[in-house]
Amino acid sequence: MTYFPGKLKNELAQELEHILKYWTKFCLDNEFGGFVGRRNHFNRQIGGASKGVVLNTRILWTFSAAYNFTHKPEYLALADRAYLYINENFNDKEFGGLFWELDEKGEVLSSRKQIYAQGFGIYAYSEYFKASKNPQALEKAKALFECIEKYSYDQVEGGYLEAFANNWSALEDFRLSPKDANEPKSMNTHLHILEPYTNLLKIWPDERLRKKTTILICLFLDKIIDHRTHHFNLFFANDWTVRSSIVSFGHDIEGAWLLCEAAIAVGDKQLIAEVSENLVQMVDVTIVDGCDSDGSLFNEKDLLSGHLDTDKHWWMQAEAMVGLAYAWKITGKNIYKNQLVNVWQFIRTTMIDWVNGEWFWRVNKDGIPIASEDKVGFWKCPYHNSRAMMEVIGIISDLQGE
Repeated sequence: MTYFPGKLKNELAQELEHILKYWTKFCLDNEFGGFVGRRNHFNRQIGGASKGVVLNTRILWTFSAAYNFTHKPEYLALADRAYLYINENFNDKEFGGLFWELDEKGEVLSSRKQIYAQGFGIYAYSEYFKASKNPQALEKAKALFECIEKYSYDQVEGGYLEAFANNWSALEDFRLSPKDANEPKSMNTHLHILEPYTNLLKIWPDERLRKKTTILICLFLDKIIDHRTHHFNLFFANDWTVRSSIVSFGHDIEGAWLLCEAAIAVGDKQLIAEVSENLVQMVDVTIVDGCDSDGSLFNEKDLLSGHLDTDKHWWMQAEAMVGLAYAWKITGKNIYKNQLVNVWQFIRTTMIDWVNGEWFWRVNKDGIPIASEDKVGFWKCPYHNSRAMMEVIGIISDLQGE
C-alpha cells in the first residue's frame, strides 16, 4: 500500500482519537477519584490496584496536550480531573515534591522522591498550564524544578542523582524499577529531566532554566552517548563511569529526537546542528541494529553477551515513529519516511488491540501478544502513543507547509 503524507496524517489522527476514547471510557475512577490504577490485558479492571505518580502525571500531560492539539473541551475537562487528583493526593505539602505511589483510595503507599517522577510532574504541569492558563500549575512546575536542582544536582561531578527518601535524605536503593541497575545516575532519569525542562522553557523563558537545559544537552553529548556505537549508555557511577552493557533501542530513538527538541527550545544553532547530526546517526544505527525486517523495533541488546531481546514493546514503536519523522524532516530522505510507514503498518496490524482497545504492552517476535501484561498500569499509559500521533502529524504538516 502506497502512503502519501495526507493519508498517513489522517490515519494517525483517527488513532489519536481512538487512544483518547479508550482512556476516557474505561479509566475514570468514579469511586475513589482520579483514574484507575490497573486494567489487565483483557481490559478488565483490577480492584485494589495502587496508583502511581508516573501514570497520573502522564495522564495529565496527555489530556492537556490533546486539548492543546485539538481544542476539544472534553480533553481539558479530563486534564482538570487529573490535575486536581495529583494536587490533592500526590503532592507532598510538608517536604515538597510528589509521592511515588498511593493505594486505591489515595493514601500514600510510598513517599520516596524519585527524580524521574518529579520530572514528569514538571512535564505535566507545564503542559496543563498551556491548556488551562492556570497560574498555579506554572508555579507548581517551577517548585518541582527547584526541588530537583536543590536536592538532586551533583555539584561535584554534574548530572542528577536518582532518588531520595520522603524528606530528601539519601537512599541505598536508587532503582526506578526492579529490573534497573542500582546505580546513582541513569540515562533514563536524565532524559526525563531534559524532556520536562524543555517543555517548561517553552512557557517560562528563564535564563537559569535555559542554562540547565543546555548543560543537560551537553551531558548527553559528552557522557551519555557512546560515540563509538551511537547508542546511549544506560547506567553510571557518580563519576560517570559506565556501569552497563545494555542497549535500549527505544530509548536511543526517543532520546535522539528529545535532544533535538531541547536544542531548538534553547535556541543555540550550534547545538541544534550537533544534536541533529547525532539524531541521524542514532536513527541509522537503530534501523540496522534494532529493527526487524518489518520495520518494528526490538527491545534491547546486551553488547557484551550479544543477546538480543526480540520482544516489541508498545512505547518503542511509538517513539520510533517520532525519531524517524525527525530524521525525515532533517534530511528530506524518503528512506526515513518509508521506515516510518513500515513501523506504522506494524502498529496497525500487530500492536493495536482492535478487540479490547488501546495497544498491547508487548508482542513477541512473531507478533503474538503477551497476555500477562496490562493495558493500564503503573507504567502502561497513554503518553507515548498519543504523543507520537501528535508529533508525527505536526511534522507532516510542517513538511507540507501547513
